[in-house]
Amino acid sequence: MSAVSGTMEPTPRKHRLIWSALALAGTIVFLASPVLAQDGTGAIPENAVAQNYGGGWDCALGYKLDGAECLPIDIPENAYATGRAYGAGWACKRGYQETGTAACEAIQIPDNAHLRSSGFDWQCNRGFRSDRDDCVAIALPENAYLTGEISGPGWACIRGYTATSDACVPIAVPANGYLTNADFGAAWACERGFFEMDGRCDPVDLPANAFLDPESYGPGWRCERGYEQVRNACVAIDLPENAHLDRTGNRWRCDRSFQLSDGACVLGR
Repeated sequence: MSAVSGTMEPTPRKHRLIWSALALAGTIVFLASPVLAQDGTGAIPENAVAQNYGGGWDCALGYKLDGAECLPIDIPENAYATGRAYGAGWACKRGYQETGTAACEAIQIPDNAHLRSSGFDWQCNRGFRSDRDDCVAIALPENAYLTGEISGPGWACIRGYTATSDACVPIAVPANGYLTNADFGAAWACERGFFEMDGRCDPVDLPANAFLDPESYGPGWRCERGYEQVRNACVAIDLPENAHLDRTGNRWRCDRSFQLSDGACVLGR
């Protein structure tokens, strides 16, 4: 402590701390200025416009932020300014594509093709299909029509015909059969009351107390409720005491609290 003033003099350690704090504050101020400019705050530079809402500014269309300035974008021919802060700041016009030399060249559209609605590619006209960089005419066989699909042959057979490699051949539908119109699987099926056998439709031999079953598997018929199938006949179910028909109506089960024992339903213990 000084004998004259009676106050404590700063130590060398305190001097170092004060100077370090001042240096750090100066660095923060120095770095903050360009950051504010890059965020579109602060004084509006040349070639910039004020934002419609809030504060700040944006570079005008055709200009891009570089530090605290808005510099003009080098927009190639057949391109336009996007107005986006990210990316190159420009994009090719419809019907043009970007090349590796930062240029926009016209998309080459072959004969019998047109530019897609997106403007970035081409598509063959109806009646033509893509073959590498060309559009070749679709060879439409007899009894076929154009589908308009890009993949595949571009055509399909009319009803009653099936496609081979390059032709439409008639579907041989047997008597008592009909066309399924299915794209996959069987081209025909048997009418109700008939079942498929070796490429023909044979009539279902319906026994007494039975009805036609629409399921494609099985004999083509089912027994009425209260009857069960025994070989090719429907036999009446002999329902024991304390039993009932199940939900199918063609089998039985013991009532609640009863259990099966030697063909009878006895009270469980």
